[in-house]
Amino acid sequence: MIVITKNSASEERIAEIVQHIEKAGVQAHVSRGTDRTVIGIIGKAEPALAEHLRSMKDVENVIKISKSYKLASRDFHPDDTVIEIKGVKIGGEHLAIMGGPCAVESPEQIDEIARLVKAAGGQVLRGGAFKPRTGPYSFQGIGVEGLKMMAEAGRKHGLLTITEVMTPEYVDICAEYADILQVGTRNMQNFDLLRKLGSVQTPVLLKRGFSATYDEFLNAAEYILAGGNPNVMLCERGIRTFETYTRNTLDLAAIPVLQSLSHLPVISDPSHGTGRRELVEPMAKASVAAGANGLIIEMHTDPDNSMTGDGVQSLFPDQFANLLKELEQLGKLVGKRYDTPKEPAEYFKTWKI
Repeated sequence: MIVITKNSASEERIAEIVQHIEKAGVQAHVSRGTDRTVIGIIGKAEPALAEHLRSMKDVENVIKISKSYKLASRDFHPDDTVIEIKGVKIGGEHLAIMGGPCAVESPEQIDEIARLVKAAGGQVLRGGAFKPRTGPYSFQGIGVEGLKMMAEAGRKHGLLTITEVMTPEYVDICAEYADILQVGTRNMQNFDLLRKLGSVQTPVLLKRGFSATYDEFLNAAEYILAGGNPNVMLCERGIRTFETYTRNTLDLAAIPVLQSLSHLPVISDPSHGTGRRELVEPMAKASVAAGANGLIIEMHTDPDNSMTGDGVQSLFPDQFANLLKELEQLGKLVGKRYDTPKEPAEYFKTWKI
């Protein structure tokens, strides 16, 4: 359940209400909105607690939440969560662009792509150092050395970095080098990993499992939030359906649905969502039109020879740059703030589709 305090409630009074809740053997999580403060109660509370809280001074209402996820619910946190990382804001009216290769392959490769992402107007460099693959003989990433290469490229070109973490044991080392930790679709319900991510404050991009319902997705986010990490982003990356023309089916409806159910930022991945280069651009635009708070897009300088074999869904640098220029205009129409450089960098002129 949640406790809604009156606007006149002081910080001292809110602290007293929290203390009273915790004396009952349950947890209290405070969420301060623009016009009210909400205290979420996590755990099995006795019915008498709700009645007692209703009678307390400065308590406006006590509401029982039927959803299994509490902290991720918009009932608990009515205002949009905006995550700020080194000056970059993700959520609310802000549109964040994450771009880069599926995997870090070499210092030269990731440095060149970082330059191109920055020049196009992206804010976050993506790249995998540890790659979960369907086949055991496929390229699995270059590990910690890849983390170091990407961190250096990000620092050099003024970009945040995001990389996938696969096991609880690698959370700390990935958090040391990356600004955002990504949980892939196969690990959405890796509960040991989610619990570990809840113990750090590094922002987490949680990808939806390819067969997960909205409820299952939000409950996975709840594990991280309940562990104490409030910096969670939800990522729609396509689900498995009967269709075989595309790699997955990008569920555009998930964007407004998740935003109605939750306060967490929603990011779209049109690259994995379609698996086809020619579909990435229209689905990226459709995602922004549907209200997405950001996009994570694969871009590679030599897709045909990418080590992961995912080049078929990677944009060329000039496609990436042109897309971001168009998204700037689209963002204005749907109330999203996003600015690209006014003049494209010289080296984009050398790229031809």
